[in-house]
Amino acid sequence: MKYRVTLNDKVYEVEVEKGEAILVDEYDRMTPAQAPAQAPAAAPAQAPAPQATANASASAVKAPLPGIVVAVKAQVGQAVKAGEAVVVIEAMKMENEIVAPTAGTVKAIYVQKGASVQTDAPLFEIA
Repeated sequence: MKYRVTLNDKVYEVEVEKGEAILVDEYDRMTPAQAPAQAPAAAPAQAPAPQATANASASAVKAPLPGIVVAVKAQVGQAVKAGEAVVVIEAMKMENEIVAPTAGTVKAIYVQKGASVQTDAPLFEIA
């Protein structure tokens, strides 16, 4: 069984099987106040975050369900193939790969590992 534990603003992913605990991953917790400032990874520093999110919502790949981002498998500028996983969202104890709808280059990534996302939240853009 996999557990996510938050302690002192750190998130620990722990897998427990037959009385043994194994640390799977560790990362800083992302608070809602941090999300808008860090979300538009490719946006210029002078652009305000709400405007970048508004621009992203028109052409970005959106979250099909609410959940927690457990992995970002691509970086801005990376070439991806159609159907290649870019973001992984955990929802209801299942990991869901969000794939590139077309081949292209990752133009922007709007989430990071540990972020909580809602349905239709912009995740990334492919150009």
